[in-house]
Amino acid sequence: MSLTFITEDDQAPGQVTEIAPGVRRLLCGNPGPFTGKGTNTWIIGEGEVAILDPGPVDEAHLAAILKAVQGERISHILVSHTHRDHSPGVAALRAATRAPSLGFGPHLTPPDQGGEGGDHDFLPDQPLHDGALIEGRGWRLRALHTPGHCANHLCFALEGTGMLFSADHVMSWSTTVVSPPDGDMADYMGSLDKLLAVKEDRLYLPGHGAPLPEPRGFVEGLKAHRLAREARVLEALAAHPGGTALDLVRPVYGPGLAEKLVPAAARSLLAHLIKLESEGHAISERGHWRAV
Repeated sequence: MSLTFITEDDQAPGQVTEIAPGVRRLLCGNPGPFTGKGTNTWIIGEGEVAILDPGPVDEAHLAAILKAVQGERISHILVSHTHRDHSPGVAALRAATRAPSLGFGPHLTPPDQGGEGGDHDFLPDQPLHDGALIEGRGWRLRALHTPGHCANHLCFALEGTGMLFSADHVMSWSTTVVSPPDGDMADYMGSLDKLLAVKEDRLYLPGHGAPLPEPRGFVEGLKAHRLAREARVLEALAAHPGGTALDLVRPVYGPGLAEKLVPAAARSLLAHLIKLESEGHAISERGHWRAV
């Protein structure tokens, strides 16, 4: 299936938009090539609310969160995963509200092993396992462990609504970066299948970008996109035996890829190569790859 991204998004930083009763979107002003217009912070509930992904350390965004819930009480601070654009804002919000933090756990890859993009200061007050339930006044969330983009990544299903907070696992504006070792392509594909097994989802609320309606076809398109990319990787390996992941970027992605995106593409390509190696289709010799 083809992928159609949602590139139009009128949300402005600091603006609060009600997506559905008890679900509000607040955009952080941290735009970039991997964050789109910025990180979405989600406000769940009314009166007593949960905050999902407070974002990076950003005084203006912290003030916007507190203004958005003025007169209400924050009962939970939820974290989808420990990348620096999602979880570092927890500390200041927790200090301001005394609300407990909840997430899968700390960042799982040390900085000296490739985890330099992680927030290594985050440690949840309450760890969440796959299937854990979090309840507040008028709402109930189910945590779904969806590794791939990040080893401790969680999506959250808002039970009884057909809405899923998909964080960075599925985004409406772009494909997801999968960068080893904390990112894992085999895990990512398995997590896509996990979401496809949920039949009732009708709206995804991502970590970046606009809400995604009718998400099932989009997720199927993501899976087909990755499988097609994997097939091109195998073709490139046959044509360029002994190449590194960086060597294979142009044969796989083509000459039209912007130079600034080459490093990220090489990381994603490496994730495909590692998956192929685990399946017995490729082998690495000191970073040089060939098909089996």
